[in-house]
Amino acid sequence: MGLNIPEPFCWDESFRVFYENLDEEHKGLFQGIFKVAGAPGDAAALSSLVDLVKKHFATEEGMMQAKSYADFPTHKKAHDDFVAKLSGLSAPLSADTIHFAKDWLVNHIKGTDFGYKGKL
Repeated sequence: MGLNIPEPFCWDESFRVFYENLDEEHKGLFQGIFKVAGAPGDAAALSSLVDLVKKHFATEEGMMQAKSYADFPTHKKAHDDFVAKLSGLSAPLSADTIHFAKDWLVNHIKGTDFGYKGKL
């Protein structure tokens, strides 16, 4: 995908979408992946991450639908695909899977989410 993955894996200002609730939820997603990365065998950390992701996607999609966001179908498919991938996982997670999650979040926020800045 291409963008640099921050290490340690945490949210910074370069990820800001300028909707306070979404920025706060994005911070939580970074923390969730960070926890899973630190304890790849912790099933509870994985379960917590899946819950965080689902709640965030529901919030974001609701905001998009409320504003009839043009790219909603494509964005929703990206969300659905990621949830399907995460939901199919079980602990312990491989290093490749953790890298995938980190890479996906970084590129999704900076690539896909940045498309809705100023439109929700």
